[in-house]
Amino acid sequence: MGDPNEEGRTRMSLIGDALGHAGRMLHRDVGAEQHDAATGEGRDLLEMLAGPAEVVETSPVVGDEVKYTTCYMCACRCGIKVHIKDGRIRYIEGNKDHPVNRGVLCGKGSAGIMQQYSPAKLRKPLLRTGERGSGEFKEIEWEEALDLATKWLGDIRHTDPKKLAFFTGRDQSQSLTGWWGMQFGTPNFAAHGGFCSVNMAAGGLYSVGGAFWEFGEPDWEHTKYFMLFGVAEDHDSNPIKIGLAELKKRGAKFMSINPVKTGYSAIADEWVGIRPGTDGLFVFALIHCLLQADIVDLDFLARYTNATWLVVQNPGGADHGLFARDTNGAPLAWDSKAGKAVAASGTDFSPAIVGHFQLEDGRRVTPSFQLLADRYMSDEFSPEAVAERCGVPAERIRRIADEIAEVFNEPVVLDQPWTDWAGRRHNKMVGRPISMHAMRGISAHSNGFHTCRALHVLQMLLGAVDTPGSWRYKAPYPKPLPGGPKPAGKTWAPDKPLDGMPLGFTMGPEDLLVDENGGPLRLDKAYSWEAPLSSHGLMHMAIHNAWAADPYPVDVLFMYMANMAWNSSMNTAGTMKMLTDKNEDGSYKIPKIIYSDAYASEMVSYSDLVLPDTTYLERWDCISLLDRPIGSAHGPADAIRRPVLKPDRDVRPFQDVLIELGARLKLPGFVNDDGTPKYPGGYPDYIVNHQRKPGIGPLAGFRGEDGEASGKGAPNKNQLDRYIENKSFWRLELPHDEVYFKHGNKNYLEHAVKLGMIDKADQIVLHLYSEPLQKFKLAAEGHGPIQPPERDRERVKTYFDPLPIWYQPLEEQAVSATEFPLSAITQRPMAMYHSWHSQNAWLRQIFSKNFLYMNRETAEKLGLADDDYVWVTSYHGRIRVPVRTMEGVNPDTVWTWNAIGKRKGAWNLPSDAPEGTEGFLLNHVISEQLPEKDGYRYSNSDPVTGQAAWYDVRVRIEKAAMNERTPLPEFPVLKRPPHMPQRPDVLRFDAEGRKNPWDPLPARKSTGAAK
Repeated sequence: MGDPNEEGRTRMSLIGDALGHAGRMLHRDVGAEQHDAATGEGRDLLEMLAGPAEVVETSPVVGDEVKYTTCYMCACRCGIKVHIKDGRIRYIEGNKDHPVNRGVLCGKGSAGIMQQYSPAKLRKPLLRTGERGSGEFKEIEWEEALDLATKWLGDIRHTDPKKLAFFTGRDQSQSLTGWWGMQFGTPNFAAHGGFCSVNMAAGGLYSVGGAFWEFGEPDWEHTKYFMLFGVAEDHDSNPIKIGLAELKKRGAKFMSINPVKTGYSAIADEWVGIRPGTDGLFVFALIHCLLQADIVDLDFLARYTNATWLVVQNPGGADHGLFARDTNGAPLAWDSKAGKAVAASGTDFSPAIVGHFQLEDGRRVTPSFQLLADRYMSDEFSPEAVAERCGVPAERIRRIADEIAEVFNEPVVLDQPWTDWAGRRHNKMVGRPISMHAMRGISAHSNGFHTCRALHVLQMLLGAVDTPGSWRYKAPYPKPLPGGPKPAGKTWAPDKPLDGMPLGFTMGPEDLLVDENGGPLRLDKAYSWEAPLSSHGLMHMAIHNAWAADPYPVDVLFMYMANMAWNSSMNTAGTMKMLTDKNEDGSYKIPKIIYSDAYASEMVSYSDLVLPDTTYLERWDCISLLDRPIGSAHGPADAIRRPVLKPDRDVRPFQDVLIELGARLKLPGFVNDDGTPKYPGGYPDYIVNHQRKPGIGPLAGFRGEDGEASGKGAPNKNQLDRYIENKSFWRLELPHDEVYFKHGNKNYLEHAVKLGMIDKADQIVLHLYSEPLQKFKLAAEGHGPIQPPERDRERVKTYFDPLPIWYQPLEEQAVSATEFPLSAITQRPMAMYHSWHSQNAWLRQIFSKNFLYMNRETAEKLGLADDDYVWVTSYHGRIRVPVRTMEGVNPDTVWTWNAIGKRKGAWNLPSDAPEGTEGFLLNHVISEQLPEKDGYRYSNSDPVTGQAAWYDVRVRIEKAAMNERTPLPEFPVLKRPPHMPQRPDVLRFDAEGRKNPWDPLPARKSTGAAK
């Protein structure tokens, strides 16, 4: 056998030869290679055995042009770098300089190529020719389409503008669409947030002047304990992934509280598989433990919150539960040393945070913190009291509270001087390194508003709001609270605009949009006694209420990017029926429907006039501080989308269409004094030249005539060019002494005023105790000139509380726990967003059908195994679906991926595509209304904000028969719109001469070498 060391040397020689070979490939000498090939010299053993090595170009030239823009494959709004060759997109990568994603790009973003080259794109304006829902259309020219839309809209503006219901989905241009609705004069405008995350937004804005998701972020650099509540992996995905990587590197603890263990939860250090809708109880139990252990940042509470403000204690009186105020209306606090009430905004006194006191006028008062402590230290919020309902053992809750306490006592100290709002100089920035983030898993319950408030109360008690290591505001937040414009729409008149924006913030009953009898003035009943704080409207009720003419009929339903005939509606089958239902005279109950979308979604077939939109790679867009900004805790930022390609179809950007309709209708703000269009250049013209107020426009960067102003400044005609030069974004880094304590940081507040982000440099006081909620409660108790109708009185009295409360989700209250023992929820997967992507050829390879997932032990008790079919029954409806079992789900919960199931024929998918034959929607078992009570059905929403309660549905599971092996319900195949391309079984994106992925491979030219 020879010397074993010789064998070892031979192996090492082979490895060395291989490495040497690879090294030579990195530094090729072509002349030497040609000589070696001719003479046989220089050939190593590996090459002799395996043949000549393949030469791999490690940095190929992918395109002949690169353009920077902003992704729109989800709501992250990451910066992207688009490589173009011969006028076609060849590759999309992340922009390393962009503040959102720093070069990271997810699978969705990369698959934007196939979104652009999708055969589902609409090609021309469409006018319905058959019955609504039949999918029968004819193509028309844009002039005819705009003339028709102008006539339909003009007729009602001249007579009764509220008969327009204008509702937009995930358009990210709500500052424009809302302003257009205001100028048209209709109160009936709302957007995506009402059925997505208004509980999250309102809960935060009414508590801390900011919110989770787009308004805030954890301090990834310094946090030591991160708690993630109800966040699926499609939301904020790249920033969260980058942040989690930071946490993992530093060894910080990451805990996920979610009924389902997927995505982020799967990589958490600890997963808490809570029962849906009980997160608030879990948070209250943590607060209970922390209060008992004195783990409270009293200094933070006294300086930055309304914990010391005195609350009047006068049960039955009109001022009970309101703040005691001086003659100027300023809140009062108790000076412990002087023994009297003083202005709470003062700094030269010793504020009492607990106790009971009497004012000079005899009224009894108590600091709001005392009321909070009395409530949450009660035994009803002990871990033992909530454990069974939450599905989390009491000892585990106590251990988590102990961990929070331990980190609380390890503050982060930064050697950074700063000045507070009162002018006091601090040598260091000190914070508690506990951070939180939350999203729709909290928000989409009918108790979600108070749960969001509970989370913010926990943050405030810990002193963990915009401090080192905690949760931080993203610019342009924080905003003053209570604050913000009031919703307009108490009055309207023909040919007149509203006196303000349709969406806003109510601070008391006087701000509601109700008539003299307390009835709603808006179609969706937003800002009525049914949903007083509905800051985003109730989009999920628009079609139902328009169909029912409740509270009144409308004439035109105008929607954009909202797939309400499928996955964006509760009660999907019922919604399709409402869209097609007729009166006795044969007219439609919803007379006219105008819809704009880039793709042949299910909603297209239920529209009368279709205005085809461009893709995000073919248009201008504005990611604005006025709307949904991309700012960070380090400073404000905004961005543009720019056309990187010209459309190859007869389509127009919806924003351009809306601006042209505004000019044709002669809406104020869209025409000059002589009646000519104010923005003849369309949306880019509007982006550059529109001013919401002097110096404030859609984009904050490169303002002023010379382009050197930030935030505020005159319009700059070269602004878009400057954005393009800067890779399609702008950002401003705050000085180091401004990046924390923004709610009380003098330099930051003054800077924010200069930038136009707030109007005054006053301290922004955080609200443990919410007086606006108490005002509504008092009205329900019989006080004040504006009171709820008798039907709504008890509801308002119950759910409006100035301190966060917990109650059973409303559907759970209304149905039998024995008959419907399980919660059913949905999530969107990381590779999909809404319904847009399950027609994307690359992303379909990851998900093309879905299952109902359930806990393995629960399934075994029901005699179920993987791939069995089951009936899922709620009080509202019934579906038949396939099952998969898993360990990582709460035992009382079933769930599925949302929006993968498609209506056959939609999105130009083949009629036998698995999305249509094997996919399904849970929406069919979710009702847009709650069960009838005392002769009335409320919307299936949070009673405070009107947030759609997607995750409240209760179901039972029963095994289907052996011959029941297909999903139900099933609907007829939708017809394709005219002149859509025939979609082959396989879409190929390559460099072999195809103009489109569905084109056949060009025939190869014969070389004549062989016959």
